[in-house]
Amino acid sequence: MIKAPIELQDLRRKIYVKAKAEPHRRFWGLYVHVCKEETLREAYRFARKNKGAPGIDGVTFDAIEAEGVDDFLADIRADLVRRTYRPARVRKVEIPKGKGKTRVLSIPTIRDRVVQGALKLILEPIFEADFQPGSFGYRPKKSAHDAIRRVREAILENKNHVIDLDLRAYFDNVRHHILFEKVAKRVDDAEVMQLLKLVVKATGKRGVPQGGVISPLLSNIYLNEVDRMLEKAKDVTRHEKWTQLEYVRFADDIVVLITTHPRQSWLRKAVKRRLREEFAKLGVEVNEEKTKVVNLESGEGFGFLGFKIRRVLSRNQKWMPLLLPEVGKRTALLHRLKKIFRGLRSQPVDQVVRKINPILRGWVGYFAVGNSSKCFSFIRDWVEKKTRRHLARASKRSGFGWKRWSTAWLYATFGLYDQYKLKWLASLPKAVPAR
Repeated sequence: MIKAPIELQDLRRKIYVKAKAEPHRRFWGLYVHVCKEETLREAYRFARKNKGAPGIDGVTFDAIEAEGVDDFLADIRADLVRRTYRPARVRKVEIPKGKGKTRVLSIPTIRDRVVQGALKLILEPIFEADFQPGSFGYRPKKSAHDAIRRVREAILENKNHVIDLDLRAYFDNVRHHILFEKVAKRVDDAEVMQLLKLVVKATGKRGVPQGGVISPLLSNIYLNEVDRMLEKAKDVTRHEKWTQLEYVRFADDIVVLITTHPRQSWLRKAVKRRLREEFAKLGVEVNEEKTKVVNLESGEGFGFLGFKIRRVLSRNQKWMPLLLPEVGKRTALLHRLKKIFRGLRSQPVDQVVRKINPILRGWVGYFAVGNSSKCFSFIRDWVEKKTRRHLARASKRSGFGWKRWSTAWLYATFGLYDQYKLKWLASLPKAVPAR
C-alpha cells in the first residue's frame, strides 16, 4: 500500500487486519478519516510524487506551492467537512496506442486528485483483504514482473492451454450501479458512498476514468468476482499439491493457463463458459476478435504485458518458457528515441543523452526479466549509431566516426546508458503480501 505517516499507516493496517479477519464485515465511520488533515496531506504528497499535467482549471503543483499547500488542503478539508465538495470536469487527452489507435485519458484537477487519493487511502485496505492472489494490477507490493513470474511458473508446470482474454473498452463500460453495490457490501457509510458517487459520476454515466487516482482500485473491485471464480476452479480441481489451472490478471489483461491433459478437456470448456457468464453479469464484453486460445505445445504463442510468450526446448532438452519483448514495443521505443534525436538535432549530444537515458533505463529495466539479449543488442547498436551520426553532423563529417570516437569513449564521455543486463525472474524477490 502507499507508504504513509505512522498514524495513518497504523489505521490502514488495523482496517486491513479487521477486514481480513471478518470477510463479511461492513465498515462505518470512515468519512471522518477521509477528511483528516494527515490523510489529505498524504494524498497530496502521493499526487505530487506522480507529477502529472494540470486538470481543466490549469492549476499546477508549482502554483499551489507558491500560494501555500496548507491553505490549499484546508480549503479542501472545509468543503469535505461541510459536504459542499463537488468535483470539477476532467480534462480529456488522447494518447497513441499504436496502429493509429488512441486511448483517452481523463485528467482530474489536482484538487480532485487529492480527494480521490484520500478516499483511496481509507478504502484500499478494506478491499485489499478481499482481493485474490492472481490479481496483480495496481496493487501494493505487486508488480507486472510478479504477474509475468506467475505465468512463467504455470508454463513450467505444463499448463500449456492458454486463454488470452481481451475485454472490449473495459474501463469505459463499468456499470456504476454494479460497482456501488460491490463497494456497499463492505462499506456502511453513507457519506463515503456519496463522495464516491460524486467522484465516479463526474466523468459520465458509465465507466471509470483512465487517469483517475481511485480508478485502478475500483476496476479491481469490479472484477474481483471473476478472480474468485477462477480461484475456486483452481481449488476444486486440485489433486494433492498439483493444480490443473492458473490465472493471472493485471487490470483488464487476463490469461488463464490450463493443463493440456486429455482428461481435463472438460475443465477447459467449463472455464471458458464460466468466464463468459461472469463477464455477462458485469456487463463486460469479451472482444472475441482479439481473444485467443493457444496451445503452447503446438508452437503457438501469446502476448501478455508487453511480452511475446511461447515454449521452446532448452539446451538440456527441457521445455522452457521464452519471453521476448513484443515487436510493437521495440518499434514504439525506437520511434520515441528517433523523435528526440530529430528534435535536438542542433543541440549538443550530452543534452540528447540526458533525454534518452531515462527512457532507455525504464524500458530495459522492464524487459530485462525476459530473454531479451538479442533485442537489447539491437537497441544498443541503434542508439550508438544515432549518437555517432549526431556527433558527425555537429562536426560536419560524414559516416559514423568509428575511428574518431571509440565505443568506450562514447560511453565514458557522455554517460550514455549502458546497463543492458538481464535479470532472471527466478532471482528476483517475490512479492510480499500486503499488510
